[in-house]
Amino acid sequence: MNEPEEGGEDRELETRAGSDRRTFLKGSAVALGAGALSVSAGRASAWDDERERIDRVDTATSSDGMVAASDPRAVTAGTDVLDAGGNAVDAAVAVQFALNAVQPHTSGLGGGGFMVVYDAEEDELYAIDNRERAPFGATPDMFLDDGEPIPFETRITLGQAVGVPGTFKACDVALKRFGTHEVEELIQPAIDLANGARVDDYLARTIEEEHGKFNDAARAVFAPGGEPLGVGDELVQPDLASTFETVAEEGVGAVYKGEVGEALAETVQENGGSMTPADLGAYNVTIDIPEYVEYGDVTVRTQPLPSSGGLTIAGILALLEPLDLGQYDRQSIEVYQRLAEVFKLAYADRGEYMGDKQFVDAPWQGLLDPDYLDERRGMISYERATTGTQEPGDPWSYQPGSPYAIDPLTPDDVGAIQDAPRPSIANPLGSTTHFTTADAEGNLVSWTSTIEQLFGSGLMVPDYGFMLNNELTDFDAQPGGPNEVQPLKRPLSSTSPTIVFRDGEPFLTVGSPGGTTIITTVAEVILNLVEFDMDLAEAVAEPRFYGNSGPTVYPEASVPEGIQSGLRERGYDVSPFTTLGNVMAIQIDQQTGEYTGAADFRNGGVAYGP
Repeated sequence: MNEPEEGGEDRELETRAGSDRRTFLKGSAVALGAGALSVSAGRASAWDDERERIDRVDTATSSDGMVAASDPRAVTAGTDVLDAGGNAVDAAVAVQFALNAVQPHTSGLGGGGFMVVYDAEEDELYAIDNRERAPFGATPDMFLDDGEPIPFETRITLGQAVGVPGTFKACDVALKRFGTHEVEELIQPAIDLANGARVDDYLARTIEEEHGKFNDAARAVFAPGGEPLGVGDELVQPDLASTFETVAEEGVGAVYKGEVGEALAETVQENGGSMTPADLGAYNVTIDIPEYVEYGDVTVRTQPLPSSGGLTIAGILALLEPLDLGQYDRQSIEVYQRLAEVFKLAYADRGEYMGDKQFVDAPWQGLLDPDYLDERRGMISYERATTGTQEPGDPWSYQPGSPYAIDPLTPDDVGAIQDAPRPSIANPLGSTTHFTTADAEGNLVSWTSTIEQLFGSGLMVPDYGFMLNNELTDFDAQPGGPNEVQPLKRPLSSTSPTIVFRDGEPFLTVGSPGGTTIITTVAEVILNLVEFDMDLAEAVAEPRFYGNSGPTVYPEASVPEGIQSGLRERGYDVSPFTTLGNVMAIQIDQQTGEYTGAADFRNGGVAYGP
């Protein structure tokens, strides 16, 4: 399985004391960054720590709509659209374009993602897949050198790592299917921001960390004269503004059949990739039916394959439900130990069976079969850690039929894939962003957008001003498994934009950046709300915990030391992180229709309703 995305360092919380929220949003060029909250011996009590975490979650309420995103300038773009009569999809597209201008290190025209849309009038949920695809010229061994995987830190900067981007096609398709405004209106705030915007702490730190991998075009924008831009500097991106203007005038064709796409393909080829304008012209998004799982009195709907988020979250929740976590205190060793063991089981199956559903027949029925879940649950020890790496189960024994889209792996294949070098797990704040919108009519959008690593491949398209993803590194470098590279294939993702229903009505939107930790982050927020009866701010603030099929677990530093030592005593290798994820969420009061938005403090964000 792929390791979590790399993320930036902790962010400092910038004060906005004395500012009216609307005035702040309209006029501020300061992005709210939030530092990670770590445990310190000088705190008066654990309750003080918890209260501080909850208070640092930015929340807002409104009956007329809601936007939650990682930068206040993008939130302003979205709420202005709602004020002007636009719907949730219109607002989400405006947020996406604005984020490209103020957070070019996390998403943009050169990337892709996954988007879940609830259409209130139709009472239907749609998943819009805009994941990047491998070009026609991609080969299963393109990340090998003399039979060995190219080191991860090298391959993320190669032209071969760049997937055919899908973000703008998603904007175009979503607007045509669900929107009410035109692209030229929604992109205007991004044009203004590209012509000049203040560099915040998050962007400044990321430029400092990542500018060594930039090509000349990116270096000229973010580190002119070799000096990285710092906090308070003005970021001026005239090429990006010009590209946005071209998009406003010409629409989607400029990127996928016109001059922008030609320049994009040329940049990829100059850096060793095979992408051509024909690859761009052939790209399209898919509109799918989201995965679902019932947990307690809610139904969780999220992204299907090639995102592993839907099936893996479903597996986690289905394994946990009979364990009745609610009988324990949320911050108890019993809860954390059960989470650790269930995560190991779910991630073992994720890595073995999941890939692009257009190429791989995943045993989705078997994975969620009650008898299979009982079998897997029976492997859990409730007192000690499962040592070593958890092995996958055999869901095909519980699935009608047999796999048809891939050949079964041989033992040698499995060994080679498991032994292939993996990148070390990095701080999973993520080079991805999640945002969510709602409107007065009840329409909802939950959208996770990415260019993979921070600043993606480090390659900017010269004269056009946007960064290119390195999303194809989410494929396994070693051929032979369900997630091997193939032409036109989408790499496996953990992205999990989610909408939760209660009694058939929307109850919650939620999502996060963070690579493979996205799955556990989203699952834990849902558990906090449904199983532990927290309010939204409490659910977002609660310390997080990550584990995969391996022997190590990763608590946030704010997980009580007694829990961390208890996990060690039970046999776990415990490796704390400062923070995990950056959740943006909207909860719907099903009696009044009022929205409560919440933006995480961990990497900064704002929630606001018009």
